[in-house]
Amino acid sequence: MTTSFLGWLQRQWPPPSTIDPLERLRASGGALIGILLTGWISAWALGPGAGALWLAAPMGASAVLLFAVPSSPLAQPWSIVGGNLVGALVGVSCARFIETPVLAAALAIALAIAAMFALRCIHPPSGAVALTAVLGGAPVHQAGYGFVFTPVGLNTALLLVIAVLYNKAVGRRYPHTALPDPRSQHHTADPRPSARLGFRPEDLARVMQDYKEVLDISPDDLEALFMQTEMKAFRRRFGSVTCGQIMSRDVVSVVFGTELSQAWRLLERHALSALPVLDRVRRVQGIVTRADFLAHAQARRFPGLHRRLQRLLQASPFSHSDKAEVVGQIMSSPVRTVLDTQPMVELVPLMSDQGLHQVPVVNADQRLVGMVTQSDLVAALYEASLAHLADPAVT
Repeated sequence: MTTSFLGWLQRQWPPPSTIDPLERLRASGGALIGILLTGWISAWALGPGAGALWLAAPMGASAVLLFAVPSSPLAQPWSIVGGNLVGALVGVSCARFIETPVLAAALAIALAIAAMFALRCIHPPSGAVALTAVLGGAPVHQAGYGFVFTPVGLNTALLLVIAVLYNKAVGRRYPHTALPDPRSQHHTADPRPSARLGFRPEDLARVMQDYKEVLDISPDDLEALFMQTEMKAFRRRFGSVTCGQIMSRDVVSVVFGTELSQAWRLLERHALSALPVLDRVRRVQGIVTRADFLAHAQARRFPGLHRRLQRLLQASPFSHSDKAEVVGQIMSSPVRTVLDTQPMVELVPLMSDQGLHQVPVVNADQRLVGMVTQSDLVAALYEASLAHLADPAVT
């Protein structure tokens, strides 16, 4: 019996935290700044006559959510604003119309939760706001419904503004609004390529609906975690083939000052769809593609695209300038690159979902060492699949 009880106690102890020290510092620093500024501004705005009503105690719990777990659905702007105002309104009403404090407190929390569910603004500290409105003592009761606006409304607004500014300053995504549905790059109703065989957002939505409980994680975060898990499993299955192993090494490139006519001839001669644009030390400045030529031709409003391209090939002077145009004028920049040591599977989302047809490969010094095209990736995945079928133990 004692052994079973000790085992049960051990299972209750949480596993080691994976949160890095910098993130912990961000959370603690944010709470410090948030409460300090909220309290100082509220005390200044309300004046000395406000007494104990310049800072509501539940704001400490709100600060934990806003600065420690800003991605939580419970920490989003509507959750904190709607939840705290609803909690305060319900709490004040129960305190005014129910004489028994215990019954008023219990009903305040129950009704506040029901209202937050109905308004989709679940925010745990709002339960404490409702309880404070009932048990906060004479100053709170004398404030009446004014307690909803000061300090609760004022504190909430100030803390939220500070959280938005602070999280943005430290590089966090907040508010954590839902990302747009990542459909096809061709602006059609098709799902993105990587979602056509795996799970889809609507599959996740159905599972969460069937779960029928509150999950403290947003659907897009949960989807991202699943996608990263699939990527790690894919990498384990197909081994650690790198971009450097599958890239083309004999890369045809141009420089910023290469004339458009010369760049076009290189594309035609080598049957290429893109040329990396390099500086003197072979660092990638940009990339010029056939699409860039077509867009440039259209922008110049020539009557016919074929005639425009012929003029490029012949290096004829253009209508408004006596100087030949160069690659740097039409190239795309900046360019997404990969390291030659990166696993090739990391190219899959870049080429399938982001629509990249070719990606420059650079070394540790950021100098170009090769190019990987969609054809290179398909061939490499095909070979890896064959190897796995021949020997499932291959990793």
